[in-house]
Amino acid sequence: MMTDNDSKMAELVAKAASDKKARDIIIMDLVGISPVTDHFVICSANSTTQVKAIADHIEEQLAEQRITLLHKEGYREARWVLMDYGNCVAHIFVEEDRQFYNLERLWGDAKQVSYQG
Repeated sequence: MMTDNDSKMAELVAKAASDKKARDIIIMDLVGISPVTDHFVICSANSTTQVKAIADHIEEQLAEQRITLLHKEGYREARWVLMDYGNCVAHIFVEEDRQFYNLERLWGDAKQVSYQG
């Protein structure tokens, strides 16, 4: 069952990504589909520099809300950064890697909402 806090966290992540001009931001509801997390927030960036800027901004914005980042992967290469906040996992991709991995199709059963900021 999704709580307000879970969806608020996904919204915070999406908004922070949007602040840094992330493109094609999708919030996926994985409640009852994934045992690992309740939400994915997936977005695209034009470059590895922008991927890092988006990741840094998400981390800063959630830290201000006292939300702790549990785990971060891929930051050094910055082609696909995964940020694990427990009930919400952010995926920040350079565009061609996002198309290659196609998480939206992989998790096709999940309800997807496009974030408009």
